[in-house]
Amino acid sequence: MTHQPHPSTTRGVVELLAEHGFEGMAQAMELLLDECMKIERQEFLGVGPYQRGENRNGRANGFKPKRVRTRVGELNLAVPQVRDARFYPSALEKGVRSERALNLAMAEMYVQGVSTGKVTKIVEELCGCEVSSSEVSRVAAALDEELETWRNRPLGEIKYLIVDARYEKIREGGCVIDCAVLVAVGVDPTGHRSVLGVSVSLSEAEVHWREFFKSLLARGMHGVELITSDAHAGMAEARKACLPGVPWQRCQFHLQKNALDHAPTETLKQEVTEDLRGVFNAADAERAEQELRRVVAKHEQDAPKLAAWIDTNAREGLTVFRLPATHRKRLRTTNLLERLNRELKRRTRVATLFPNEASLLRLVTAVLMEQSEQWETGKRYVTF
Repeated sequence: MTHQPHPSTTRGVVELLAEHGFEGMAQAMELLLDECMKIERQEFLGVGPYQRGENRNGRANGFKPKRVRTRVGELNLAVPQVRDARFYPSALEKGVRSERALNLAMAEMYVQGVSTGKVTKIVEELCGCEVSSSEVSRVAAALDEELETWRNRPLGEIKYLIVDARYEKIREGGCVIDCAVLVAVGVDPTGHRSVLGVSVSLSEAEVHWREFFKSLLARGMHGVELITSDAHAGMAEARKACLPGVPWQRCQFHLQKNALDHAPTETLKQEVTEDLRGVFNAADAERAEQELRRVVAKHEQDAPKLAAWIDTNAREGLTVFRLPATHRKRLRTTNLLERLNRELKRRTRVATLFPNEASLLRLVTAVLMEQSEQWETGKRYVTF
């Protein structure tokens, strides 16, 4: 038994489109969907209106109003109800999926740093309906819950830990200030890398680093054999307190750049760069130490302050010689995180200025989560 559309429905749709054109699309869709849902219910029941039958599947039980957002605007529909049986129109199931897709689109705009007001305006243009700021905030809250779960996921054995910090602008108390973003990347025993965690705070001081390391350990991180980082303020004391005895590799790239600040002339800067490159590219720890002593002796006369700085700091870049030769190139710098930071910058510059710490944390977490998933399912970073 097939229920036929009521002639008045077809006539009503034609009249609406003839009189209002595209402006009447929403009302026309309401009429068509209501009629489609009535037909579907009738076929589900298995009998015609006011008919009885042994194979009857439930009973018609009126209609329930429902508002659905679509690309042609907001529709006010009458959803047919069925008593003593489970029924829901397939047309609305598709609508529910569309609504979820719309929510995800809004969440993605948030991830890309678009403000609430801009999101509202964009969605109105795309969907022809008004979306309140509270609705956008609700979607953001749902996204925050997902990101929070990822940030607090359990960790396991991590062979190598690479950490770095960068800064973004946020508004705090009516002022624009720098906010520190701490990121940790780990290499597990299978050789795969992943983003272990991220933390956002107005300070890069020791207390921020300490809490960050504690959070990684509380989530189960263990077995760390090497930490690679730059000489960030406060990080050294926090590292010693939370990960005592773990060897530290100071980023060789940043070491070379720091050394240039102590070279008195431009000519000497180029010379120092080449000298340190020779130290870091040595075949083993013994030859690296010999080369370092030669470089220090070379500059003791023409640049004693530079020589003293190299003698004190350069050895912090030689810890990586404890590792197998095939691992050294990967772990001697924070270049892995530098590339990740460039991706973060590409996304954060869309927002330019974040309204608060939570907004910044939302964006960087989403970007890092995506990158981590690619790494975890991709090629090994090192081979043990």
